[in-house]
Amino acid sequence: MSHQFGKHMPAADLPIRPGEPMRLSRRVWRVTCGNAGMMTGPGTNSYLIAGTDEWTLIDPGPAHTSHLRALQALSAAPIRRILVTHTHPDHSPGAAALQNRTGAVLLGRSNRTACGQDCSFVPQRELADGERITLGPETALRVIHTPGHASNHLCYLLEPDRLLFTGDHIIQGSTVLIDPPDGDMACYITSLERLLREDLAALAPGHGTLIARPHDALRALIAHRLRREAQVLAALRGGGPADLTALVAQVYTDVLPALHPLAARSLLAHLLKLQADGFAHQDQGYWSP
Repeated sequence: MSHQFGKHMPAADLPIRPGEPMRLSRRVWRVTCGNAGMMTGPGTNSYLIAGTDEWTLIDPGPAHTSHLRALQALSAAPIRRILVTHTHPDHSPGAAALQNRTGAVLLGRSNRTACGQDCSFVPQRELADGERITLGPETALRVIHTPGHASNHLCYLLEPDRLLFTGDHIIQGSTVLIDPPDGDMACYITSLERLLREDLAALAPGHGTLIARPHDALRALIAHRLRREAQVLAALRGGGPADLTALVAQVYTDVLPALHPLAARSLLAHLLKLQADGFAHQDQGYWSP
């Protein structure tokens, strides 16, 4: 191992300042797009990784001209690869415009069927789970397929730094939306459990600051989802058949009513998992144990 990631890294809570490059290690930079909002938090993070004589970009973000210019201005060498974690509209639309400017190769997985996806992203090569992309001597990104938030979601592990770029699989300070049919709660929990077996030093999320205790974060997310599942099952068993609106009001008491329409999507994902596990069934929009 050439070095430990943390040895060359500022504090994990290095602040988010949209448009301002932040150096996270001797070869990793973060630039946050100025697209802050309810679904994007402080904005979408793009990461640039310096190779021997070229750069690799993870998640170009939306096609905001100022953001794409900032990414190009930061690169001391040509951007040769553009990787995306998934094709939600705050992560991949900038890829096509940046490819036109740089000639970089687009890598990732397409998703042209599910609603809410960026159908403009067409990778020149579909990445396979477990493959390694060599960036330089003793430096590579390992592809890890992590479906759940999106069926085509990928995380990228920077070796030997042990830094995992997580896209929207894990974000800082919040949980992510699991929105069926492309979002799948069972797949999401399985993907989180899979990452527990990886040797990780830190997480670089698509939104928010670095996460310095990755396995603690993973365990907390799994526990949260399983607690929520238990709440859903208790609500089903505590009354007669109920629709999503009634169940959201019972289960998501810790969520503002204005956010209940979004909570209903994750609730549906829990119900579909319980249905597949044999603990719930649906009849004309009403759910029962």
